[in-house]
Amino acid sequence: MDASPISEDELFESKPDVVSGALVFRGTRIPVEAFFENLAAGLSLDELLDSYPAVGRERAEAAILLASRRLRHAA
Repeated sequence: MDASPISEDELFESKPDVVSGALVFRGTRIPVEAFFENLAAGLSLDELLDSYPAVGRERAEAAILLASRRLRHAA
């Protein structure tokens, strides 16, 4: 997959009154940081989606792809 089907603005939001302004998946209270910390801790994507069903596979995969691209461009 070469292009992300979902833009960063469609994926994430930050509002002062939602999780103290943390970056969350749009329309949820699920912090993006917690999502990636759980991946780094060894949880599988399926396990994460079981824990955070509001994210959905398409948005989870798009977030991972965006992170990968940012890291690749930062190097």
